[in-house]
Amino acid sequence: MGRLEERVAIVTGAASGIGRATAIRLAEEAAKVVVADLDGDGAATVCDEIRRAGGTAISMRCDVADEPQVQAVVERACNEFGGLDILHNNAAALGPAAPGRDVDVADLDVDMWDRTMAVNLRGVMLGCKHAIPAMLSGTGGSIINTSSGSAEVGDLTNPAYATSKGGVNTFTLQVAAQYGKRGIRCNAIAPGLVLSHGVERFGGQRYVDMLEEHHLTPRVGVPGDIANAVLFLASDESSFVTGQILRVDGGILSHAPPVADLRRMAR
Repeated sequence: MGRLEERVAIVTGAASGIGRATAIRLAEEAAKVVVADLDGDGAATVCDEIRRAGGTAISMRCDVADEPQVQAVVERACNEFGGLDILHNNAAALGPAAPGRDVDVADLDVDMWDRTMAVNLRGVMLGCKHAIPAMLSGTGGSIINTSSGSAEVGDLTNPAYATSKGGVNTFTLQVAAQYGKRGIRCNAIAPGLVLSHGVERFGGQRYVDMLEEHHLTPRVGVPGDIANAVLFLASDESSFVTGQILRVDGGILSHAPPVADLRRMAR
């Protein structure tokens, strides 16, 4: 038996990267997974991958900023699998997807700002809004939101993205406070640099090498690192954990700014 035997999970943004790794990881632990993504074909590919490995999954195209589509995903999970136990709100509009539009505050593209908030923040709210009643009709559940280390620091780029993730952190605490006594836990994971196709938009290997110097670990993150953290928060092993923002970032935000430079000087 897997750690998530008989559990039903929804993973949004599951066609690639962190979402894909999480959907596969939850299925490996015997969860029945709804693979949801704006990229419907990509979601179907991940679903097929899970099934070929012996897991149980269905896929749906979903724009998480659109309430009827989010509601439809939750309803299908309940209709197909009999309920809902786990929600991983992972879908996000990333700054690098719009080069030059999420950089300087004085030149921010308002349409880009609104779309970022709609996907990253309203999408999390809508997922919770429709998942919570389904979880309450059963034995409760676990909601895991993908935040970002960007929410905790100022930077030279991505103010819209970072601000949206700050909202995710606050909303996570609201859900945890309101529904904890009713059996629903809500936590967020704040990844650092995670190697995926999106990293190429930041500047490729040069960008990765630069940030790797600032990690306290010998390497940067991969999607599986985040998937394992989601698995922990989805499982009974974390039954006493709620209202937390868990950094899974190789320690990049856990040290004084000059550490990388001091290490270089000591060589």
